[in-house]
Amino acid sequence: MMFNLLLLFPVIACIVIFLFKQEKLNNFFVIVYALLHFSLSLIYLLNDSQRFINNYFSVDSSNVIFLFVLSFVFLAVALYNKRYMYLEDAGQKQKRHYTYMLLIFVLSMTGVITSNNLGLSWVLLEATTLASAYLIFFSKTKNAIEAAWKYVFICSIGIALAFVGIILLTISTGDLSSLNYYDLILNAHKFNPMWLKLSFIFILFGFGTKMGLAPVHFWLPDAHSEAPSPASALLSAALLNSAFYVILKVFNILVIANADSYVRVIMFIMGFLSLFMAAVFIYHINNYKRMLAYSSVENMGILIIGTALGGLGLFAAIIHLIGHSLIKSSFFLTSGNILHIYKTKKIKNISGLLLADKKTAWLWLLSFFGITAFPPSVLFISEFLMIKTMFMQKHYIMCLIFVILLTIILFGLEKAVINMCYGEISKEKEIELKENAKQLSFLMYLPQIILLATAFILGLYIPFNLSEMIQLSVFGL
Repeated sequence: MMFNLLLLFPVIACIVIFLFKQEKLNNFFVIVYALLHFSLSLIYLLNDSQRFINNYFSVDSSNVIFLFVLSFVFLAVALYNKRYMYLEDAGQKQKRHYTYMLLIFVLSMTGVITSNNLGLSWVLLEATTLASAYLIFFSKTKNAIEAAWKYVFICSIGIALAFVGIILLTISTGDLSSLNYYDLILNAHKFNPMWLKLSFIFILFGFGTKMGLAPVHFWLPDAHSEAPSPASALLSAALLNSAFYVILKVFNILVIANADSYVRVIMFIMGFLSLFMAAVFIYHINNYKRMLAYSSVENMGILIIGTALGGLGLFAAIIHLIGHSLIKSSFFLTSGNILHIYKTKKIKNISGLLLADKKTAWLWLLSFFGITAFPPSVLFISEFLMIKTMFMQKHYIMCLIFVILLTIILFGLEKAVINMCYGEISKEKEIELKENAKQLSFLMYLPQIILLATAFILGLYIPFNLSEMIQLSVFGL
């Protein structure tokens, strides 16, 4: 019954908003759904006896971490969104449509993460495309329309490739007429290895499109650049995780079938290609939201590399997923503050952020330190464990390339962040910027403070219970 609330509440909320058409209902239902989502996810996380399974959905050790990360990020976004949408120059109808799509978007991601059927996961992941397309299109500028169409087009191709992969997977299963993850895992040793390997290549490229892996990542920089900052935070810190979760579930089937050695090589290639693309573009980019988008490409590459390493590498990947979600959502929300203060997304047009708004500047700097794995960021632990795993597996050249690419990306981000925070501005400009900053409320700082504090605390101390849950998640996938 509790889980049904997660699926039914946003539908009921959309109907009520449609019938009454009152602007105050928009934020009310978004915040209530976020609180409900967070409360139920926390119960599932802390209480094993409350978890459940049925024919279509389940909450178990394999997905409870993913579900809670989605809830945590959504709650932060919902709090920030209240003041952000108040300041947004848009009509009531436009804001109402935005609320519909935001609720349906979170509903779809919840469904993807909790679905225990590969076919249903495919349907729900396509639903995330349809819901989030409007969020990208929200500003209705020429660039936003282009980004939305590019997103729909590329992700539709990706989802079609994933569908082909699912068909090939059913061929490999022989007489088994089920796409239920539990049935697939139970019978994996009976599958035809050739068809199984071929199916995973299509699934990896198909769902990898939604995950933002190179070379099928091209929608991501445009979409993140044009979407409102709360939507960008959800796209980067929640949607990409949902696609990654589906890839993990299918990859586990190959591991059990002992057909994973070949596909690990492909995962390494896509992972390092993602790091390379991020390193090339971040260093020269002049749009800070696109810069953050390429940082997401980098971190998705790290996740897939950790998965391909397996063992301790996969454990590190789950830690990295948690840290990236917390820090990148803080980064994107803070970018909304900067956009409101400076009215531009161009890095070269921004300087003296510390003079204009110290709170936003320090959130921007701390987000940078967190995402580049400076201690005590939790990403330092995950990246250290991955480097350790590469040494343990004697991937010395791979480890060297990994460190070099991460260093290049660090310098690219550092150059942009330092230039934005420091530098001189005229007295008249400083007064103008400070007036803009005064319109930002405490709710446009508090979510980032909580997100970053959590990420840095986890970098100092990961509670035993959380570590145990991550290990159970790795074994349960």
